[in-house]
Amino acid sequence: MQNTGIIEIDVHEMNCFQAKAMIDSRLKKAKADVYVLRVVHGYRSGTAIRDMVRREYRKHPKIKRLEISSNQGITDLVLRDLF
Repeated sequence: MQNTGIIEIDVHEMNCFQAKAMIDSRLKKAKADVYVLRVVHGYRSGTAIRDMVRREYRKHPKIKRLEISSNQGITDLVLRDLF
C-alpha cells in the first residue's frame, strides 16, 4: 500500500476467478485510511476482467462508486470520499 490511501491491485494475467478473489481479499483487509482500490486490469489482451470488475463491484456494499480512468486498463473502486 502507498501512503496516499490508495491500494493498487494488479490483476494482469489472472483469470476472472483469481482477480475477483484478490480484489475481495484486499477489500476485506482494507483499513480505515484506504479510500480507493485501484484495479489495474489492462484491456489489450481482452476485456473479461475489466467487465467483471465493473459489473461485480458496481453494487458492492463497501464500494461507494466506480471511477473509470482515462486509461482504459484501470478502474478505481472508491470506498469513501476524502472530504
